[in-house]
Amino acid sequence: MDIRIKTKQRYRRYLEEVDRLVALDPDPRTAEGARLELLAKLVEDYEKEHFKFCKPVPVEAILFRMEQQGLRQTDLAAIVGGKNRASEILSRKRPLTLAMIRALREKLGIPSDLLIQEPRAEYRVERKPRKTKRAEPHRKLEPP
Repeated sequence: MDIRIKTKQRYRRYLEEVDRLVALDPDPRTAEGARLELLAKLVEDYEKEHFKFCKPVPVEAILFRMEQQGLRQTDLAAIVGGKNRASEILSRKRPLTLAMIRALREKLGIPSDLLIQEPRAEYRVERKPRKTKRAEPHRKLEPP
């Protein structure tokens, strides 16, 4: 039997019912408690299917945690190994090293899986054209 929420209207209706039941705090062994459990599961499944969130890029995760904890760039510098490194990381000029990821996980509590990501921007290497030396024609040496 496929029991799912299939429309936004039903989702909203069930969500309102969940809110109402949560406010009542029914005993799980009662009919209302069982109804709350079922509706909460249906709402959760609907939200997982329809409201997908992307992981933040590492710099966004770092900035968010710094804001939460009231930290400044100088505080980050102590964790990642210097002011220049902190500045380069926050401006997305330097990728995180494994040691930095470990330190950020340990000191700021940022999950490693948020910090270990491939960069989204492509790195392009522009090659400058080589300057070629013109071969000078061979001169015959004349005796003096």
